[in-house]
Amino acid sequence: MRRTHEVIRPPRVERAVLVAHAASDRAELDRSIGELGLLADTAGATVLDSVVQRRGSVHPATFIGKGKVEELKEHASAHDADLVIFNDDLSPPQVRNLEQALGVKVIDRSELILDIFARRARTRESRLQVELAQLQYTLPRLTGMWKHLERQAGGIGTRGPGETQLEVDRRRVRERIAVLRRDIKAIERERETQRRRRRREFRAALVGYTNAGKSTLFNALTRSQVFVENRLFATLDATTRRMVSPERRTALLTDTVGFIRKLPHHLVASFHSTLTEATEADLLLLVVDVADPQFRRQMSTVEAVLEELMDVARPTALVFNKADRVEDDADLAALKIEFPGSFVVSARDGEGLDEVRAFVWQQASETAWSRAS
Repeated sequence: MRRTHEVIRPPRVERAVLVAHAASDRAELDRSIGELGLLADTAGATVLDSVVQRRGSVHPATFIGKGKVEELKEHASAHDADLVIFNDDLSPPQVRNLEQALGVKVIDRSELILDIFARRARTRESRLQVELAQLQYTLPRLTGMWKHLERQAGGIGTRGPGETQLEVDRRRVRERIAVLRRDIKAIERERETQRRRRRREFRAALVGYTNAGKSTLFNALTRSQVFVENRLFATLDATTRRMVSPERRTALLTDTVGFIRKLPHHLVASFHSTLTEATEADLLLLVVDVADPQFRRQMSTVEAVLEELMDVARPTALVFNKADRVEDDADLAALKIEFPGSFVVSARDGEGLDEVRAFVWQQASETAWSRAS
């Protein structure tokens, strides 16, 4: 008998068109679209084009106006796109109406970030946290997802399959959320036991915008081999290692998940236990990508999230990373004047790291002295 060998082709990379509503100036819009493109790339999609709604209010049915929907449909068809990504959150009816009009899958920014976190989760804790965030995002949207199966009239005869399935789905999601919360609580108790053992030691934490180079800096300071990649959200799990001084003193340094604008609040809540490593640290090192033209805006985003998480402000030092990518030394010198007490470093080349280490050891000694007294 003649055998035929089936050719197994790799799955096609999703081809995406980006959509944004211009609620701000052109420069800010370009930056926002650029960041959405980086998110799409991190999720594994190929960005083909972008469409911008420049005027008018948000349309309740389709988010963008009817004419812009037609334009978007033409763009998606012309580029053979199979995915449209919106830079803002959409309601379930808006997603449904857009998919019917465009004939392709539609997702919003929050769903895209949740997908990236799901892809990046490595440990059991981060997988549980991401699943919890996804279900909390999905639960209020179930009604809209099943709306097309419900009857329009009330009273007798309305308890059809749509309503039954909706209630089944709601119950299952709530039950799964309860299980996830219980499992995460158990992991939090384990973490708390670990933290109690560490509280005698000085603890510093790296925080910052995603892709600011925190993990590269972490590896350089602790001589570790934490995973590093030049993409958004390469690190989701908090990792703690010891720093050892020439005098054999030790301090604990923690690498944390990066932040980003419009970070879904469900993710912040789900990753609270992971971020506790930062909120309980004796010192925060706020790592900033100084080569990014928008580093001040990114600093503000990180500071806003930390303010939301922390009951009490922690001592914080600014570490301007990626100095090797800045051509003008005068710009770096100006930063030292604008932000007194900050550090300008290159984690990749090792420039300025000795100053950071010396500062950490100084803070550790002062903290040990205050605790002893």
